[in-house]
Amino acid sequence: MTLLEVGRVCIKKYGRDAGSKAVITGPMENGFVRVITAKRGKERPCNPNHLEFLADKVDVKDKAAVDKVLGVQQKVTHQSQSQKPQRAQQHR
Repeated sequence: MTLLEVGRVCIKKYGRDAGSKAVITGPMENGFVRVITAKRGKERPCNPNHLEFLADKVDVKDKAAVDKVLGVQQKVTHQSQSQKPQRAQQHR
């Protein structure tokens, strides 16, 4: 089992995202890896020494699966004005 593989789920130990889950999205040429974390949705470089690796893996091309593993909530879309129920108008 290789720890530094694309899709590996891990926990950040240090930095701004410490304690949050992360998914490795790819290697970098300087020994670092790119990760997506639950706190920040963008890919960020990360030192592999700052990661605690878990046994879970996920397909990084499947955004829904990555969000589910990270615990990211999907944004709820609000109903448009035409779909909202009409309130009875009060007369004064």
